[in-house]
Amino acid sequence: QRLLDTARELFYARSYEDVGVQEICREAGVKKGSFYHFFPSKRDLTVAMLDESWIQFRDMLLNDVFVRDIPPVQRILRLLDMQYRLHSEAKAKTGHVSGCPFGNLAGEMSTRDEVIRERVKRVFRDLEVPIRDVLEEAAAAGDLPELDSRATACAMVAYLEGLSLMAKTHNDPDIVKQLGPAILKLIVLPGEG
Repeated sequence: QRLLDTARELFYARSYEDVGVQEICREAGVKKGSFYHFFPSKRDLTVAMLDESWIQFRDMLLNDVFVRDIPPVQRILRLLDMQYRLHSEAKAKTGHVSGCPFGNLAGEMSTRDEVIRERVKRVFRDLEVPIRDVLEEAAAAGDLPELDSRATACAMVAYLEGLSLMAKTHNDPDIVKQLGPAILKLIVLPGEG
């Protein structure tokens, strides 16, 4: 667990390529032999870290953000609130908005490592599912017109990733507050279309 936590922290603060196995072991207080006992390679550690990070993020999303007693469209806005909070916490802790850990790995590794690229792609696809469910619930309740919920959820994930990239680039979590609400432009509310 220490290896996973340390790798997550170091990759998020810097980058995958900038962090080596030796540094991960040193920071985690683990001998290099122990590392290779649990993970055949840095890539294997990264895939395990992605899996664990996705489970933690998904649980936070489902338990704290997409709460069923809140209207569906408001849940999308709560997702932006969570994104803002996470970026603000990162900046308060490190002085930097570090972006999205999944998006960071996608940007850095997608052309270099097919295994990591596929795993991050799966995270993004998995993230689309609860968003799609919220959109379908809103449409069924008459809060949204019929829409292509799969394509709209994919567009929303892309928009959220773009917000994270812009917040990271500007080192300013307020970018999410300023630009985030435009995510609703990806859906047509009744009476607007």
